[in-house]
Parts: sequence; structure tokens; C-alpha cells
Amino acid sequence: MIKMKSFLKTILVGICIFSGQFCEAQVAPTKEKTALLVMDMQTVVLERNNAKAVVSQVEKLIEKARKDNVPVIYVNAVFRKNAPEISPNNKFFAAYKDYFQKADPAQSMLLPESIKPKPQDIIIEKRRFGAFEGSDLELVLRAQNIKHIILCGVSTSGVVLSTVREAADKDYQITVVSDACADNDPEIQRVLMEKIFPLQADVITTAQLSD
Repeated sequence: MIKMKSFLKTILVGICIFSGQFCEAQVAPTKEKTALLVMDMQTVVLERNNAKAVVSQVEKLIEKARKDNVPVIYVNAVFRKNAPEISPNNKFFAAYKDYFQKADPAQSMLLPESIKPKPQDIIIEKRRFGAFEGSDLELVLRAQNIKHIILCGVSTSGVVLSTVREAADKDYQITVVSDACADNDPEIQRVLMEKIFPLQADVITTAQLSD
């Protein structure tokens, strides 16, 4: 029994070495955090969705997040040269494969000057609509103990919708900032913000978040 207790203690107690001395390692509990996800705000995406007007609202969110020491995570859609990640079974991306094959990955990652990442920000690359699919976003959120995500970006029916759905299934607390998201179709924007998203997320405005 004594040997068993000693064995279990060896397993459960972390041993660290400092200056040649042994000490018991203690892992301090980490506080659950919030992060701002800036999604698909690349210049090329904004142009294709006629969504440049939303940049000023996203800029306000980024400024507030940095002021409040909230991590800012940029989630960008990007494909390798020749777009080998695009399957012919994927109806949307397959339709634009010629475009993605010819696109310069570096150019496609460019963002408007006013919302460009800073050195402390985190940049995630994804290969599908949602922020989680084909990316290491969940690993980053888990490592940073982030349980609440604030979403903004383009388009509302693309990355925002897909991310809300998957994040809800993963039990994240979700806030969608309505006027910091945009969609080509105003009716889709309205229905998602008023009817769909409230079922799984808090929907607020930039002004309300700043209060």
C-alpha cells in the first residue's frame, strides 16, 4: 500500500528542476477569457461583397479590444497556390477554383490599413467558410482558455453563420456584433441577426459593446 501511494504521488506530482534543486510544480488555474474574432476582413473579400462600409465598425471593435487587453484573433480565408484544398464536391469553392488557383496567397491576405494586425495579435488561416474548419483556431482558444468569442466580419451568411453554428455546438459563449458584419443580401442579414443568431448567441451593436 505504501509503495502504491508513493507510485501515485510520483505520477500526480509534477517535478521541476531549478538550479539543480527539485520542487513540486504547481499549475495555477487560469481565468476564462474573451477574444475578438475578426473574420474574412481581407480586402479582396470586402470588394467581392461590397462591404467596405463595415470596416469602420470593425476598427472600433479592435480598438476597444486592445484597450481592454482582449485578444484580437484574425481569421483569414486563404488557399495554397493552385488551391489543392478545394474539392470538386464543394459546390461553392469549386465554382471559384479558377480564381483561387490564380490568386497570390500573399495578396489575398491583405487587410485594409486601418484594421491591420499588430505584433501581439493572432492570425489564423482557414480553408472553408467557418473559422474552425481547416484551421487551428480551437487549439489557440483552448490554449488561451478562451470561452467567450465576439464575432465580426464578412460575410454574415458565410463565415459568421458557419462559425456561430460550430461554436455553439462546441459550447462557446458567443456574441455577434450586428453592425460589424455585412452581407450582400440585406434580407439575409436581417433574418440571421433577428431570427437565427439569437437562438445561439447574443446579438448586439458596436455601441452596445462599448457601453
